[in-house]
Amino acid sequence: MPPRLPQPELSSPRLRLREVRGDDAPALFAIHSDPQVMRYWSYPAWTEPAQAERKVADIQRQRRELDMFVWAIADTRSDRLIGTSAVFAMHLEQGRAEIGYSLHPHWQGRGLASEALRMILRHLFEDMGLRRIEADIDPRNQASCRLVEKLGFVREGVLRERWHVNGEPGDTALYGLLRRDFTDRAQERTSVRDGAFLG
Repeated sequence: MPPRLPQPELSSPRLRLREVRGDDAPALFAIHSDPQVMRYWSYPAWTEPAQAERKVADIQRQRRELDMFVWAIADTRSDRLIGTSAVFAMHLEQGRAEIGYSLHPHWQGRGLASEALRMILRHLFEDMGLRRIEADIDPRNQASCRLVEKLGFVREGVLRERWHVNGEPGDTALYGLLRRDFTDRAQERTSVRDGAFLG
């Protein structure tokens, strides 16, 4: 069964955004088993590699059954997965969706998350015609808050104790980005390779 929505491959000089594959499971486990990465997520860090294998299977199933995108953020030279970004809760008739992302700690601090999100947002706004993207961020995660704010997202409110992870409650800072407010300072334009869809 083909995916409900075809997902283009997006690329920049440093990154390749592609479908998640079965052989990405070990790299995905390295990210989601890291307590630093998972500190502000809505579920605790993984403890078994099988969790990554199940997640890959879930991603591939969701791509077939739901209107959503899940990109593997891969290093251009090695094609190794170094992070992921998902676009979900998509309401095409309303032109709205939610975005999430993660990046392995060894690859943080180089502007790669911003580079990946700019490519994705450009596709959502310019190619798909969406008008609003939302992000759910723990307000204690200052690095993630600064990242989306640089892209033009506005903090629109706080949902108190929305999550309960690792024995403690966590708030949600709800961010929204309108198409007209998207700050796209990227020097390199994204290349979209038509037909680069994986079933």
